Amino acid sequence: MELNLKLSDKLNRHFYSRSALEVAPELLGKLFVRIIDGEILAGIIVEVEAYLNQSDMASHSYNGLTKRNAVMFGECGHLYVYFTYGMYYCCNVVTGARNDGQAVLIRGIEPLKGIDIMLRNRFAEKNPKAALLKNITNGPGKICLAFDIDKHENGTDLTANRIFILDYKNIDKNSILSSTRVGIKKSADLPWRFYLKDNPHVSKNSKR
Repeated sequence: MELNLKLSDKLNRHFYSRSALEVAPELLGKLFVRIIDGEILAGIIVEVEAYLNQSDMASHSYNGLTKRNAVMFGECGHLYVYFTYGMYYCCNVVTGARNDGQAVLIRGIEPLKGIDIMLRNRFAEKNPKAALLKNITNGPGKICLAFDIDKHENGTDLTANRIFILDYKNIDKNSILSSTRVGIKKSADLPWRFYLKDNPHVSKNSKR
């Protein structure tokens, strides 16, 4: 697919400097881009979750600064990548002021560019034809596999040119839904998950 990437549309540091609750719904419709060896992988963000700081028991920053979550307490507009369940990486956008410890988890992406590469990354030697397109990036672990994101991308500056987010698609606010976040036990009643209504690339275990 031909995709005209305008670097002038890259989200700047000011965009990320606000609360995760403000940034999260505004990330919907934005274009997540990763460039690997000149190849472009890109897709529309369709599902996110906001995580605050010490007021949010589900946030990695709840108990304060550690080696694992240090990027969350740094400058906004960086990628916070962590390993979970001993199997998967998840990527988050750091928001707010330095030392705030806020971030937005990217849960669902609608793939647009570099789909063949994403399929290879996700399914390895399995037959990619057996995979439905909607299953490539409909979950945080799947996104990191498809975009080849691991611990080496932790701390990546999203205002640089390796991994970044572009202003891309205007979203009708009426098409944005919210719910409680997925797969957490603490602060589980907070409606801080945001996603696009009827988008097939929203994680299949989402709460409707």
